[in-house]
Amino acid sequence: MCGIVGVNGLNNATSVLVNGLKKLEYRGYDSAGIYVNEQNGKDHLVKAQGKIINLENKITDNVQGSVGIGHTRWATHGIPSVENAHPHFSQDDRFYLVHNGVIENYLELKETYLKGVHFESETDTEVVVQLIDKFSNDGLSTPDAFHKTISLLKNSSYAFILMDREQPDILYVAKNKSPLLIGLGSDFNVVCSDALAMLDVTDLFLELHDKEVVTVTKNDVKIENENGEQITREPFKVNIDPAAADKGAYPYYMLKEIDEQPAVMRRIQGKYLDNNEPKFDAKLIKQLTDATKLYIVGAGTSYHAGLVGKKLFEKLAKTPTEVVVASEFAYDDPIIEDGAMFIFLSQSGETADSRQVLVRATNEWKVPTLTITNVDNSTLAREADNAVTLEAGPEIAVASTKAYTAQIAVEVLLATAVGRIKDITAAKEIDLNEQFSQTANAMQVVVDEKDQIQKIAEDNLAKTRNAFYIGRGLDYNVALEASLKLKEISYIQAEGFAAGELKHGTIALIEKGTPVIGIITQAATADNTRSNLQEVLSRGANVINIVREGLAKDGDQIIIPSVDEIMMPLVSVVVGQLMAYYATLLRGYNVDQPRNLAKSVTVE
Repeated sequence: MCGIVGVNGLNNATSVLVNGLKKLEYRGYDSAGIYVNEQNGKDHLVKAQGKIINLENKITDNVQGSVGIGHTRWATHGIPSVENAHPHFSQDDRFYLVHNGVIENYLELKETYLKGVHFESETDTEVVVQLIDKFSNDGLSTPDAFHKTISLLKNSSYAFILMDREQPDILYVAKNKSPLLIGLGSDFNVVCSDALAMLDVTDLFLELHDKEVVTVTKNDVKIENENGEQITREPFKVNIDPAAADKGAYPYYMLKEIDEQPAVMRRIQGKYLDNNEPKFDAKLIKQLTDATKLYIVGAGTSYHAGLVGKKLFEKLAKTPTEVVVASEFAYDDPIIEDGAMFIFLSQSGETADSRQVLVRATNEWKVPTLTITNVDNSTLAREADNAVTLEAGPEIAVASTKAYTAQIAVEVLLATAVGRIKDITAAKEIDLNEQFSQTANAMQVVVDEKDQIQKIAEDNLAKTRNAFYIGRGLDYNVALEASLKLKEISYIQAEGFAAGELKHGTIALIEKGTPVIGIITQAATADNTRSNLQEVLSRGANVINIVREGLAKDGDQIIIPSVDEIMMPLVSVVVGQLMAYYATLLRGYNVDQPRNLAKSVTVE
C-alpha cells in the first residue's frame, strides 16, 4: 500500500526521495509528497495529488536538502487530495511526519488531547503529528514526545518517520505491524518500507521489529525496544539486482513478469530439487509430515494458490487440508485440531490479515508455521517457524502473476517431499525434474503465442460488461484466479464458477454475447465441463475453450501443451493472465496500476 522513504546525509536528497517513491509506485497510491531540509534554516514541503510525475512537476530547482522524507499515499482516511497527502505537519510547522498504517483510536485521541487544534487534513496521521507537537510544547523533548504519542496508539499499525525543524539532522523512526527498513551507507543512512526503493544507494539493511523506536543520523542508527532498551542487530544484504526491477524493453511490468514465469520454474527447480528429490530443511519436512491437518492461509491471489495447494497436499501427501481467507479466519473462532500446521502464502510477506492469523497460530494455538513468500526477511517470513522463498524475483505489477505460479510450484515440491516420506504412490511416481522442465517449456509455448490470445481478447473482451470463467476441480481453482486477474485490471465484472454450479443460478446471467471461458485440463471432468459449456452456448454465450493437448476437439480456440494434470494450473493460468493483460490494453487502462488497488496490503 503506501510507500515510505527517508534520507539522512545525501546532498541530493530530493532526487533520492523521488526516485525511491518511483520504485514504490507498484504498491498503488493516489498522491505523493516530500519534505526536505537544507540544514541552514531553509526547508521545502511539496505535495501533489495523482501520479509522481505531478509531484515532480511541482518540484523547483531550489527544493534541495541533505535530509528528507517522502511518501506515496493510498487513501484510508479522507479523499485523495493535496491536503490529505503526506508528509503531514503540526500547526506550528515544526514537525513533519509520514505514516503507513491505520491509527485505530485517532478520533478518541483527537477529542481527548487536541481540542482547538486546526487540522489541515481528514487523516488519522495528522492527529499523530499534532500530538507530538502538543507534548513538545508541554515541555517534553522530541524523543520523549514521540515515545509518549506512540504509547497512546491502541491496536494500531504504523510505520513512521518524523522530522523536527529544530533538529533537522535527525530522523525519528518507529514501526508496528507495517514494514520498515533502515538502509546503511557511508556517511549516510536511509529509511524505506521496501528495500527496492533504496537499492540504488545501498544493499545493506537493518530490519526493524514491532514496537521499536529508532533514531537515525547520517552516521549512526540507534534502535530501542518499547522498554527503552538499546538493541544491537546485524544488517543483512539484499541480493537483488536493481535492474531486475526495471521494465527493460517491456511496455508494462505485468507483461515482463508473465514472460518470466518459465525462468522462475527453472529457478525453483534448480534451488529445491536435487537428483529428482525435493530439498528443504529437514525440520520443516518433519513438521509437515507429522501434521494431521494443514491450514493454508492466504488473501486474493495467494488464497487461490492455496486452493490448488489443498488438492496437491491431499493427492500427493494424503494430508487433510483446509484453505482459509486470512481476513475472515483472523477473527473467527475455529476449532484447531491437535497436530495441525499452518502454511501462509504471501507474495510480499507483509499481508496484515495473514499476520493476524500467524500471531494467533503462534501464541494462541501454538502450532508449527510455515511462510511461503517472495520476500526474504519480510515480517511473515521472519515470524513464522519456517520460511521458504519463491525465487520469483521482484514482482512490481499490482496484479500478481509469477508469484502465483511460484507458490503453486513450491507447494508441488513440498507435498511431494511429504508424500514420499509417507510412501504415497502418486508422490513416488511423479518425475519432478521432467515435470518442471516440461512445465517451463509449456509455459514458454503459451507466452510465445501472445498474438492468438490478443486476437481472442479483441473479439470477446474489448467491450463486454461482464465475463465468466468456468471449470471443475483444479480448473475451477484456476478459473477463480483468471477471473480475478480480468476484473482487477480491466474492470470487467468477471467471475469464476464451478462449471456444475451454473445451472444452480448463475446461468440466469448469461445473455447473448456474454463471454464464457471454459478451462479443460483434467480428463475426469472434461466431458462434464463441455456439457456445461453447451448449456451457455445454447443461450447465446460467446464460448472460449482453453484445453490441453489430448483433450482437444475441433473448434477449441486455445490448445495448450500437456503436462501432468497436477501441473496444468501452472500452464492454463498463463492464458488467463494474458487475456486480462490484452483486455486491459484494449480498454485503455493502466495495466500495472489498476485503480483503488495496492500491491502489498499492510492494513487490515
